[in-house]
Amino acid sequence: MALSLSSSPSSTLFDAKAPRQLSAAGSSQCASLPTLSPPPLPSQNRCVWKTTTYCRKIARNVVAMATGEAPAEVAVAELELPEAVKTIQETWDKVEDKYAVGSLAVAAVVALWGSVGMISAIERLPLVPGVLELVGIGYTGWFAYRNLIFKPDREALIQKIKGKYNDILGSS
Repeated sequence: MALSLSSSPSSTLFDAKAPRQLSAAGSSQCASLPTLSPPPLPSQNRCVWKTTTYCRKIARNVVAMATGEAPAEVAVAELELPEAVKTIQETWDKVEDKYAVGSLAVAAVVALWGSVGMISAIERLPLVPGVLELVGIGYTGWFAYRNLIFKPDREALIQKIKGKYNDILGSS
C-alpha cells in the first residue's frame, strides 16, 4: 500500500490509492486509512518474507531484461568459486561413468548409515561398551610398548609407514 505525504500545510498522511475526499470548505485534505489486519503468526511470517523476496527478485529480473541488463541469476553465476569447488567440478566432468560413481556414493551413504545403526545398537548392550573400551586401552598400551618406547622400534615404525605411503601413492 503506497503512502505519501500531502503537500498541504497540515502535512497529513493519506492513502495514494484511495480517492481524496475534500471537506465542504476545501481548506484541509483528510482521508481515512483502512484498518490494519492482525500481525501474521510466526509460521506465516516466514512465508510472507519468502514470498516478498521472491517477488522482488522476479521484479528485478523483469526490469533487468527490459533494460537489456543481465538478470540476477546470471550475475550470481559469474561470481568466483572457491578453488576446491572448481577442482571438484573439473574432476566430475572427467568422470566417464557417472552412474557408477553415483551408485557407489549412494552405497557408501547406506553403509555409513548401517554402521552407525549397528554401533549404536552395540552401545546399548549392557557390558559390551565397557569390554570394548578395555580392549581398546589394552591394544593402545601394547602398541605403544611395542612400537613407541624404544628408538629402534620407532625408526622401524616410521620406515613401515613411509613404505606403505610410497606403495599407495607410488614412488617419486
